[in-house]
Amino acid sequence: MIRLNTQEQVEAAERTLRWSWVIVAGVILFSVFTVTPLVERSTPEGWEWSAPILPLVVDVAVVISIRVDAIVARLGGSTSGWPVVLRVLTGGTSVALNIGHSALKGDLVGVGVHMAAPVVLIVVAEASLKWRREIAAATARIERERAAERERQESERKEREERSRADAKAAREAEQAERERQEQLDREREKDVAAERERQREHDARLAHAAREHEAKLARDAAAQQAAAEQAARDDAARQRQEEWQRADSLRREQEAKAAREQKAKEAAQAAEQAQKAAQARQIVSAPRPAVSAAVSTPRPVVSAAVSTPAPETAHDAQPEKKKLPEHKALEALAEAVREGRSQRQIVALTGWSTGWVAKHCQALTDTKTPEEAAA
Repeated sequence: MIRLNTQEQVEAAERTLRWSWVIVAGVILFSVFTVTPLVERSTPEGWEWSAPILPLVVDVAVVISIRVDAIVARLGGSTSGWPVVLRVLTGGTSVALNIGHSALKGDLVGVGVHMAAPVVLIVVAEASLKWRREIAAATARIERERAAERERQESERKEREERSRADAKAAREAEQAERERQEQLDREREKDVAAERERQREHDARLAHAAREHEAKLARDAAAQQAAAEQAARDDAARQRQEEWQRADSLRREQEAKAAREQKAKEAAQAAEQAQKAAQARQIVSAPRPAVSAAVSTPRPVVSAAVSTPAPETAHDAQPEKKKLPEHKALEALAEAVREGRSQRQIVALTGWSTGWVAKHCQALTDTKTPEEAAA
């Protein structure tokens, strides 16, 4: 027995089995031609036209019974019982009708010849039934195999989908883990960068603070040095002023002592002159009168000499000759005169220097006075 394993083979068998209908049609047509004369002899007069109906109905019934049995078998139903009775009855009737005319005449050869057509029909029908059962079984088996294959493929597909989902889930989890790890690394890197920036900021701040402290220290040192230099300059200026004042005071004392000596000498000269004049006056008064004219006339040159002799000294006392002091003594005298409140003209007369020089140094002394001196 040929085993049908594919749907293509089943379809090919179905197409081949359809050719059995040609045999069925030929057998039915032959039966109609064979049975019609027999039926016509047994049919009332006038109904002869209905003779072909009986063989046609019987053969169609045979075909229908076998065809229905095939369909029921394909559907998995039972073909025993009445279906078997119908097949036997229709088959026997077809054989009897086909051989009846020859059998009535005693023609055994005709019986054999006319028996061939219904037997072929019955055998073809039964064979078709068997073939269709086999085709139905093969179709069912193929359907089961296909169903099993579909189930297997579906199961494999589901397994592949499950594996794909599992792989995708694992990949997502791995990607998520990698992303979280990367994010953690990024956060740690950012923390490290921030810490490094903070350390760099603190280091820069310390350097800047140290630089500011150094600059402030340098500024303080410079300010202290400048203050010390200014203080030293002020001390030097004060010392110089003190020395100038001391020199000016010494010069003033010397000039005062000199003026006092000159004043004393002048007073002594004046006293001597007055004493001389008094003595001369006393001599004139005590001389004898006759001799008055002589005395008066004789000593006139002496008196005139005495009177005229001190004249230059008196003129010198009235207008003393200007004498220009050395510069350091002039400065001392100028400082002393400024302290005493003398005018610039008096200072010019005292030192013998020009008015411009005296004005410049008076202004310089006025500008260098301390607040205590200005208050004093």
